[in-house]
Amino acid sequence: MANIHTPIPNLKLNDGNSIPMLAYGTGTAWYKTGDESQLDEACISSAQMAIGLGYHHLDGAEVYKTETELGTAIKNSGVAREKLYVVTKVLPNIEDIPSALETSLKKLGVSYVDLYLIHAPFFSDNKATHQAKWAQMESLQASGLARSIGVSNYLPEQLAWLLETARVPPAINQIEFHPYLQHKELLKYHREHNIATSAYAPLTPVTKASPGPVDEVLGALAKKYAVSPGEICLRWCVEQDVVAVTTSAKEQRLSDYLRAMTFKLTPREVGMINEAGEGKHFRGFWTHKFGEEDRR
Repeated sequence: MANIHTPIPNLKLNDGNSIPMLAYGTGTAWYKTGDESQLDEACISSAQMAIGLGYHHLDGAEVYKTETELGTAIKNSGVAREKLYVVTKVLPNIEDIPSALETSLKKLGVSYVDLYLIHAPFFSDNKATHQAKWAQMESLQASGLARSIGVSNYLPEQLAWLLETARVPPAINQIEFHPYLQHKELLKYHREHNIATSAYAPLTPVTKASPGPVDEVLGALAKKYAVSPGEICLRWCVEQDVVAVTTSAKEQRLSDYLRAMTFKLTPREVGMINEAGEGKHFRGFWTHKFGEEDRR
C-alpha cells in the first residue's frame, strides 16, 4: 500500500525546521459532535491508511475531539515518531495553553509535537491578551514540547500584535486558502515577515463551490496533466509555497492526491487559476466570525 516513492517536498520555516508540503488532516470532516471518549474507528483506520500511503504530516486539533484517534493511528502505523510531522492546535482550552498541550500530547501518545498552533484569534480582541498567550507558546517551544509554533486564521492586524513583543515569530499561519479565497494582502504580509502559509480546504472549488469560473481552467489543466481537478488545486498551493492540508476516507483518492507532487504547473497556469478564481468569492469556514470584513 505504501507510496514511498512519491516525493513530498519540504518547506523551510523561519525557525530552521522543515514542514512537509502535503498533510493529512483529521479536521472538519472528522469533527466529533458527541462524546469524545467514543472512538471513531473510521477516523483511526483512515489516518492509519494515510500514514501507510506516505502522508507523514498529520494535522489535528483539540477542538476536533479526534486527537486520541490520531494517536491510535500513529501507534498502529508502526512508523517511527521521528519520521512523522505531528500538528495540533489549541482553542477550547486557550486559558491554560501549557495544560492544553499536555492533554493533547497524552491523547496523541507522543512526547512532543512538531507544530503547535493557536487555532483562531477570536478568543479575544485585546492585544495584550494575544501577546500573553504567544509568550506561553514560546515557553512551550523553549521546553521542547513543540518544535515549532504558529497560528491559524490570523489576519495581518493580529499577527502584528504578536510581532510587537514576540521573541519567536510565528512560523506559520494556517488559513482557508483556495482560488476563491486567495488572501493576497495576507500572503504579502506573510512574505514580508517570513511567516509560512498553510492551506486548509484547498479543494473547495471542487468540493464545495462548484460550479464556478475556475472549473474550466482546472478541467483543462487536469486533462493536460492526466490528473484530477483536485490535484491541480493541491499543486496550485505547492507552486505558491503554500502547505496543503487535505483529507479523505478513500484510499484511491488519497493515493491520487499524492500525484500532485509529481508534476509542476507553469507560472502562467498558476496565473490562469488566480485570474479565474477572482471571478468568485467563497468562504467555507468561520463565516460567522469573518463576516463581510474578509481580508481577501
